[in-house]
Amino acid sequence: MKTHELFGKKNCICQNLKISSLAGIKRLFFGILICPVLLLAACSSKNDDFIRIGFIGPLSGEAAVFGIDCLNGVQLAVDEINHSGGVFGKEIRLIFEDDEANPEKTMNVYNLITTRDSLNLIIGSLTSGATRAITDKAQAQQVLLMVPAATNVKVTDAGDYIFRACYTDPFQGSVGALFALRELGSKKAAVLYDNGKDYSVSLKDKFVNILQAEGCDIVALESYITNDKDFNAQITKIKSANPDVVYIPDYYLTVALIAKQLRAQGINTPIVGADGWDGLTDNAGDEVLNGFYSNHYAPDSDNPKVVQFVKNYETRYKKVPTSFAALGYDACYLVKDAIADTGESALIYNNGKVTLDSNAIKNTLAKTNGDYLTGHFTFDAHRDPIKSAVIVELVKESGKLKTRYKTTISP
Repeated sequence: MKTHELFGKKNCICQNLKISSLAGIKRLFFGILICPVLLLAACSSKNDDFIRIGFIGPLSGEAAVFGIDCLNGVQLAVDEINHSGGVFGKEIRLIFEDDEANPEKTMNVYNLITTRDSLNLIIGSLTSGATRAITDKAQAQQVLLMVPAATNVKVTDAGDYIFRACYTDPFQGSVGALFALRELGSKKAAVLYDNGKDYSVSLKDKFVNILQAEGCDIVALESYITNDKDFNAQITKIKSANPDVVYIPDYYLTVALIAKQLRAQGINTPIVGADGWDGLTDNAGDEVLNGFYSNHYAPDSDNPKVVQFVKNYETRYKKVPTSFAALGYDACYLVKDAIADTGESALIYNNGKVTLDSNAIKNTLAKTNGDYLTGHFTFDAHRDPIKSAVIVELVKESGKLKTRYKTTISP
């Protein structure tokens, strides 16, 4: 009997007790004792017999396009899993919170869902700074984090309860450099980066190191401060250096501003970036054409898994899924498969509610060896995935910007 049904019925056991004799008084006393037990049992009925998984990400603010797409991907995976019978016959319930990509808020919502909802398996957060705010605490509390898109190399340093579905910044920095060398034939490169953002600095460092090691000249190395809007002074210096490629390792909103100012000054050379560019197709114009960036997957892939995912996502959300949607989808299936492969012992029952054995699940997750949307997954000793990356090109078709698969760069 559901709790609200029990409370709503006039013939509740407590109301049916009669006080007509000593026996009636005894029955009343017994009823007073047993009613809370029955009500507690009702509250712990099949309504609570599901698997709770958390999600933390930016659902508002500058990085909201990443968080919303990622949450959409996770929710699509959850619904598919539940439609197929769940895990051991139990539905997955997703509990999500917005952290606005703000480390302080990330910690606040982490504390909220680990205490209020007693969660010990969370997908998130997305940006590296926000994610690193909670990794030490998650490790100490044995809360399993599956990080979809935080690419800073230090994210998994906290310990063996922290995994990620994406590659790291140094890896994609090297991917961008190898693409510039091999595909664009670059001999002189310029870099424009945010010197206050770990994401941007880490990508810049690896890109520059690889190019210099291969004999490519870095003819301009210019920086700016987070939230700057005017980049013309730096671009003037870049123009005078006459590079054959410009590397811009930042997020899509800033990249759109920089690209417009680059083109306005007559710099029409290729521009190259990283996964933070996802979102440009909805937030930029022709200025980003002749632009290329490293990414986790290409939605125009002919891989059957990708084809089906894109079809389902477009049907539901009326848009092409970005890499953040694909990473969220993969993150959900990675933890679902780990729970299933651990066996029913991964589920712990407490007063009718299901909690997860995060220790057993993380041991299973470390042994992952399978195909997902964004590649074939295995994990290294740091719980970072060993997989390839793609380069996509920004193109215009039927008046709209879109990405097109360009090439794959393997580790």
